[in-house]
Amino acid sequence: MNTIHVDVVSAEESIFSGEATFVALPGEAGELGIYPRHTPLITRIKAGSVRIEKADGTEEFVFVAGGILEVQPNCVTVMSDTAVRGKDLDDEKANAAKAEAEEAMKNAKTEIDQARIASELYVIAAEIAALRKYRQKR
Repeated sequence: MNTIHVDVVSAEESIFSGEATFVALPGEAGELGIYPRHTPLITRIKAGSVRIEKADGTEEFVFVAGGILEVQPNCVTVMSDTAVRGKDLDDEKANAAKAEAEEAMKNAKTEIDQARIASELYVIAAEIAALRKYRQKR
């Protein structure tokens, strides 16, 4: 069985490191699928879930708040400021953050504040979607 080494890292820690048969993640222009011996690639990724089909047949989910993807024929590296294992995603925390950001949007006084809050809402919405995907697979 062909495998590819996958590393998912955040600014604070290594989130996942291991062998996989397939990796799917949100690219800027759409969903990316990476198999072993993929053509080398460096690209930005959007906020969303990284799905890793491990060599043992199980799946690992990781939420990333955007970042950089580097693909080499035998190695995939996902680098993100924020990355959270699927099992560590917190529904209550995400919904509270969404409510807080929506309230802040109502009180935003400048276009810059509105743009910053809209960006935060985008990441929060992607986190909630990743949480739903993770729960569906369980």
